[in-house]
Amino acid sequence: MPRVATGESSLARAVRILESFTPDAPQLTVTEIARRSGLHVATASRIVGHLVEHGLLSRGPDRELRVGMRLWELASRAAPTRSLRDAAMPYLEDLHAVVGHHAQLAVLDGEDVIFLERLSARDAVINYSRIAGRLPLHISSSGVVLLAYGSADLQERVLARPLESRTPATITDPDRLRVTLEQVRRQGYVLLPGHVHPDAAGIAVPVRNALGEVVAALSVIVPNDTRAASAVPALLAAARGIERSLRRPATSSLGSPA
Repeated sequence: MPRVATGESSLARAVRILESFTPDAPQLTVTEIARRSGLHVATASRIVGHLVEHGLLSRGPDRELRVGMRLWELASRAAPTRSLRDAAMPYLEDLHAVVGHHAQLAVLDGEDVIFLERLSARDAVINYSRIAGRLPLHISSSGVVLLAYGSADLQERVLARPLESRTPATITDPDRLRVTLEQVRRQGYVLLPGHVHPDAAGIAVPVRNALGEVVAALSVIVPNDTRAASAVPALLAAARGIERSLRRPATSSLGSPA
């Protein structure tokens, strides 16, 4: 790709533009994109035009821009977590039917948890996670599980930085978080009442692959009351089902081993 005088490639600038779009800002003007990406308006406008031409961005009726279907298609086709999501969906649906609120599948990405899937109900308790959305690891029950089984280096990096608070119940003390991680490894799940919102409790368990490695977290968000812990057995059963599915050999469309 051509490079500008600063040494940044056109591809890098295009990535900066795409990263301007967030769950809270799915539609942006060129001026907003330029501000968010740190690019000159003329530069942003030119690159946006190329991205629109290739279907990676699309324009709305008022010229606002959003992520294009072509980008979604390419991402879905090559997603490294696709097999994990496919294996999890039947069990996630069963789990959602049992709890009647939110059931989620999440993975570790850097120092964040990112949610691959979320099933909800109309009158479910409040939940701030979104599909393809991120949260700091210590904030969510899924993140705490992934952190508990993460590398020692990852744990020390997270424990060494300031821990954001969402409610008075959010764990922001490093020593307390370290104890919580030990408890997760010992008991195999975490229950965080009122951790993100006072009315909600997050409960999560690890999901392992055929090698026994934790590759995801399965969680539910339910009302923060005395019944919250009753979801633990259903979570553990669903996680075991996903793990059995992950151990099965892949099959081709004709049903024979791939």
